[in-house]
Amino acid sequence: MIFDNILAASGAIFEIGTIALMFLGVTAGLIAGAIPGFTIAMAVVLTLPFTFGMTAVQGVATMIGVLVGGLSGGLMAGMLTGIPGTPSSVATTFDGFPMARKGRPGLALGLGVWSSFFGGIIGAIVLVTLAPQLARVGLEFGPWDYFALVMFALTITASLAGDNLLKGLIAGALGLLAATIGEDEVNGVARFTFGADAFEQGFAFLPVLVGLFAFSQLLSDVKDRDKALEPLMARGTKAVRVEHRRAIVEVLKRWTTLLRSALIGVFTGILPGAGSSVSNILAYDQAKKASKTPEDFGSGIPDGIVAPESSNNATEGGALIMLMALGIPGDVITAVMLGALLIHDVIPSPSFISDEPVLAYSIFIAFFLAHFIMVTMQAVCLRAFVLITRVPMYVLAAIILAYCAIGVFALNNVEFDLWTLFIFGVIGYLLRSLGFPLAPMILGVVLGNIAELNLNRAWSIEPSLTPFLTRPWSLLFFTFALFSAAFPWYQKHRREMKWTLVYLPLFCIAVSGPLALMDGWVRPVLGAGLLVFGTVTLVRRARAGWRIERPPAPPSRSEET
Repeated sequence: MIFDNILAASGAIFEIGTIALMFLGVTAGLIAGAIPGFTIAMAVVLTLPFTFGMTAVQGVATMIGVLVGGLSGGLMAGMLTGIPGTPSSVATTFDGFPMARKGRPGLALGLGVWSSFFGGIIGAIVLVTLAPQLARVGLEFGPWDYFALVMFALTITASLAGDNLLKGLIAGALGLLAATIGEDEVNGVARFTFGADAFEQGFAFLPVLVGLFAFSQLLSDVKDRDKALEPLMARGTKAVRVEHRRAIVEVLKRWTTLLRSALIGVFTGILPGAGSSVSNILAYDQAKKASKTPEDFGSGIPDGIVAPESSNNATEGGALIMLMALGIPGDVITAVMLGALLIHDVIPSPSFISDEPVLAYSIFIAFFLAHFIMVTMQAVCLRAFVLITRVPMYVLAAIILAYCAIGVFALNNVEFDLWTLFIFGVIGYLLRSLGFPLAPMILGVVLGNIAELNLNRAWSIEPSLTPFLTRPWSLLFFTFALFSAAFPWYQKHRREMKWTLVYLPLFCIAVSGPLALMDGWVRPVLGAGLLVFGTVTLVRRARAGWRIERPPAPPSRSEET
């Protein structure tokens, strides 16, 4: 039966017309993703009217092409200009842009392309094999669990701030403050509007993002007259080549980072409302925490590119799981796809795969195929985009700012969004000048609305703090948040202070509790295993007298000779 469905779906996907539409979709997505301010969601929405006259398979395949192309297109602008083309490429700029500025744009672009490819393939494999099982996890989440998840994600600001923890926390608090301006989504109460009607709608995320990253970056680039007259990348731009072979080798060397980041992306995609704008920062943070040299992140290292790019492509695999298994869109993009399916009288539900097997397997195959098309088309688009970097900076700044303004205005046709771009551009420039990291502020803006909305829902259902500590998923995420907040100190003092010896075993013991409370037998058994491991580790280290094992010192030059 499965083999017959695959054959039928392959026949529908591999028609010349469908393949041509997918190529057009991927190309459109790459272009949309590369233009700062022009989001993937906007590109998919503009594609929707063209799918009315198509079959359901062709329409969904075209949208998947736009989606995959857009996710990968954002890295071009982020790496070569320092301005993320899409919210899903924010973390890519942290190391991609410095690597390109150091004269290695070909390697940076290659790492981004192939990380996106492998991450998307991993997401597609999970989509095909674990869709029904993973979708059940999303059903277990309530508003308490979503709020706890956001609190866990907000602890990322500590590690993203690097050594300047205080400035990072201040930037994150500014992001949360910006998210609270406007009307409360639940009660409709205006906050911090100061009598101005324009403030009642709040600050849209896209203008804030473009202002903080694009406008502030452009101001920094043109503040010096001599620098403004130079091309964006004076060194190595004329001879730039995308180093595919070397990039593949570098990505596969970091297979643990690739796999971990892709799985983070899939899990984030399963959670409705999270999306790739969260997963790419989360994966970057986890890669930094797991690194032996976290201080190198932000200077242009491959791990800082592999993690976010593999995660954001894998995220849509998780979002499609929710769409196909439950009919719940994981993000705005899959919400548009849901609308396209409804137009063709197709209603995703738990029985979707059995009721519409050809369409379901067509989605599986299209998601796989789109990543191969992306690699092919991006090789062409990247060459064209690199030529832009030869343009003098002042010309490029004016053009990019114009596109940003058009993209921001076209999103809602609201003039206030242009003022939002300007205001946060100035704020971003001042924060940059004073040494404040922008990533925590972006994270606060992204997660602030999600946290407030779910806290309101949870409090409306039961005005008590008890469910936050009795529901297993909520307790699990709060445990993660507690240990994540302490992780920077653990990593800094590891092998130096004795208290770090209890960090890992206590983490395992703390996590075992929420897992034991979950339904089924797999997670309680996993919790029991973690409890045994943590207890045994504590006992062994206590018997050893809490001795710190320091790495052997490197041999001196006299010993080497």
